[in-house]
Amino acid sequence: MTSRPWPGDPFHVTGVLPPRRPSPRTRPDDGAVRRRLDDAISTVGAPDVVLALSQDGRRTVRCGGTGPPPPVPRDRLRYEIGSASKTFTGLLLAQLTESGVLSAGEPAAACLDRGRRVGRNPVTLAHLVTHTSGLPALPVDFFPRVLPGHRANPYAGYPDQRVVDAFLRRRQRRRPGTRWHYSNFGVAVLGHALAAATATPWDDLLTGRVLRPLGLGGTALRAGGADTDATGHREDGVTPTPPLAVGGFRSAGAVRTTPHDLLTFLEAHLEPSGRPLAGALRAVRRPVLRRGRGHRHLHTVGWFQHVTEHGPLYFHCGATLGQQAFLGFRPDTGTALAAVCNRRFRSGETFVATAYALLAE
Repeated sequence: MTSRPWPGDPFHVTGVLPPRRPSPRTRPDDGAVRRRLDDAISTVGAPDVVLALSQDGRRTVRCGGTGPPPPVPRDRLRYEIGSASKTFTGLLLAQLTESGVLSAGEPAAACLDRGRRVGRNPVTLAHLVTHTSGLPALPVDFFPRVLPGHRANPYAGYPDQRVVDAFLRRRQRRRPGTRWHYSNFGVAVLGHALAAATATPWDDLLTGRVLRPLGLGGTALRAGGADTDATGHREDGVTPTPPLAVGGFRSAGAVRTTPHDLLTFLEAHLEPSGRPLAGALRAVRRPVLRRGRGHRHLHTVGWFQHVTEHGPLYFHCGATLGQQAFLGFRPDTGTALAAVCNRRFRSGETFVATAYALLAE
């Protein structure tokens, strides 16, 4: 067993969050912060790079890159955040559970097919969001089906119903909850299960229960135009890529948003009290899974968690065929960081390591 399941409902929160300990360091002056962010931007090597930092509510947003400035300021464009979209999906599931709409222990198959009988060890919504469902990273027929005609945008060739059918037809090889395996397939199924359980289309569900309550007006789930969305690039940082089309995988990677909206999203996680979704925001900070040797790797509902000397550090990364993103926050220092760039991941990539180091230092 490489993962340890949690007891009870992972979204049930009792009590309140522990008080935040003061930062162990003196806050640097604004000029030093700007210089540090500018130095980090210079190491990335992408046409557009934005680093957005919030510390105790004070924001510093710096832009740069190897390409000419776009017509719209870089920090006002929407960027594809890929798998970091899963943090939005995890928050939605926590909100639906916390508000009593559904249970995280509900079998996913029962949500998708109300007349379906489930076995003794069904895949639950909680298994899907924590990557313990036993599902592979992608459906077994994904690459043979989509790559011949969709090399530039493979997810576009795998629509909603195909994702649902692939899940309902699969043979269960492992008992859910016994092994951690990162799965875009699993989180895609989760999105369809939540939409079916609430009788609400996915885009409307996420918008109505997460984006609108948190005031994320610059966030979208579908591509816009050049006046709103950053253009992705291949590994060379020169060749443009088409906007991401995710097909039936919207809940696993469809979010595109501005650096300012990402900071708003992260600041809500830093200080949930008095905000909309406060209960769900607290819930997604709670560790629900340990895995790896000595159970050293911690996961919450939607976030990876590392332990530091002064408190937990939460983060998630994302990448598409032409863009990358890093999201992270540290309650102990009141710090949040959103980093985006519009170049595809390449060998020797420093983008994520640079962003993580900024948050951790």
